[in-house]
Amino acid sequence: MAKVYLGIGSNIAPLQNIRICLARLRLEFGQLEISPVYHCAAIGFEGEDFLNLVVGLETSLEPKDLSDRIKELEEQLGRHQDLAKFSDRCIDIDLLLHDLNVGNYDGLTLPRDEILKYPFVLLPLADLAPNLVHPLVDRTLQDLWQEMAQTGHDLVTIDPESVLQQ
Repeated sequence: MAKVYLGIGSNIAPLQNIRICLARLRLEFGQLEISPVYHCAAIGFEGEDFLNLVVGLETSLEPKDLSDRIKELEEQLGRHQDLAKFSDRCIDIDLLLHDLNVGNYDGLTLPRDEILKYPFVLLPLADLAPNLVHPLVDRTLQDLWQEMAQTGHDLVTIDPESVLQQ
């Protein structure tokens, strides 16, 4: 079984869509580790604010198969794959890490480069696995977050129970 981390975000009915997404992920993969939920402004376009979190799970699926399954789940939850990269999302699920696999898997690059770019990806990932060493930069996620946090970011933690209650 591979240890996997998925980034999840939504800015269209985000509470509802994240709850549904988490329920579907539990049905498919079983127990989930769930980070705190963060509220942040849309990046790269004018839009509603996002809610973002990271989940950890275990799976026997290979990276590309898992990525394909995630895309199917996004479509079932109402996401259209032909949307612009920076646009409103009912749900966005990104494969961030699949064990410590590094490389390109039929167009899927691991680890996902957004880990090192965006606080709404790195912080919830570091919340779940602070001592995990990023396989490309050989530093812990907590160290990477501490460095990123020094540059200042507008992430607000929201009460995770308000998201997780169904």
